[in-house]
Amino acid sequence: MLQPQRLLLIAPSAMTHTPAFDRAAALARAMHLPLHIVAFDYLQALAVAGLFAPEQISKAREGYLDAHRHWLAEQAGQMSKHGVVVTSEVVWVQHPYEEILHFVNEMSLALIIKDAEQVPALKRVFFTPLDWQLLRDCPVPVHLVTDSRHPLPRKVLAIVDVLRSEEQDQVFNDQIVEAAVKLAAQCEAQLELLHVYDWAAVYAKDMGFGAVPLAAGLYEALNEAQHEAFSSLAERQGIPVERRHFIEGVPLFNICDFAHTHQSDIIVMGTVQHWGLDKLLGTTAESLLQRAPCSVWAIKPARG
Repeated sequence: MLQPQRLLLIAPSAMTHTPAFDRAAALARAMHLPLHIVAFDYLQALAVAGLFAPEQISKAREGYLDAHRHWLAEQAGQMSKHGVVVTSEVVWVQHPYEEILHFVNEMSLALIIKDAEQVPALKRVFFTPLDWQLLRDCPVPVHLVTDSRHPLPRKVLAIVDVLRSEEQDQVFNDQIVEAAVKLAAQCEAQLELLHVYDWAAVYAKDMGFGAVPLAAGLYEALNEAQHEAFSSLAERQGIPVERRHFIEGVPLFNICDFAHTHQSDIIVMGTVQHWGLDKLLGTTAESLLQRAPCSVWAIKPARG
């Protein structure tokens, strides 16, 4: 028997009411799904001290966990007063990502919600923060929240990349837009669809930095092909013409500028696993998390 889907909110270890709490409650009501809240606790000092005074430290740890459980239950109680079916728990664990995978395997999760953590780019080269792990590897859609300006999103921005023409990329683009369309409908929000055509990157990649000028008409032909692919995607998904935006330029800058100008609440985008240098330097999704003026909703390609 299939389990009913639910939302999973990863609460911060500090007992602080953050924007993710408000977003999770609003989405649970809009999506008509139950919500489970989990907080991961681990104090290195207590763990080390426990090696020398296990009995006393065990009591101290349980006292700390009980206080956190009580606080989290109070937050859940406030949500339930507004019609959310919610449960909560606190887990003592040093490596949260492995524990999250247990939730993914044991529960039917529609979405994982978490506050975005602002971490300097160089630091994540040596340390892999939980946000990056979720973006890269988690098979469940992940919503990283940056603010609670509108707990229930009013404006949703879906971004796609139609540069590549492989069949799996086309399917993934449809998956991204379908997720954004569904979210906008559930929240009664306005949806915009955006593609940023990075012509400079195409030229550098395919022609080389020392390449001769392109043959007359080739630029126009490639641009037209991208336009056609974008329009076809929008048509399939029923996006009105006035909600389609095809922009030429640097993706990161233009996406952020568009989201800021249109006051988007959520950017819906796809992420895939990256290896080697790409994994070290990051992806557009990870760069957006650092710079986007709104929250990010990341999905992975559907598994066959």
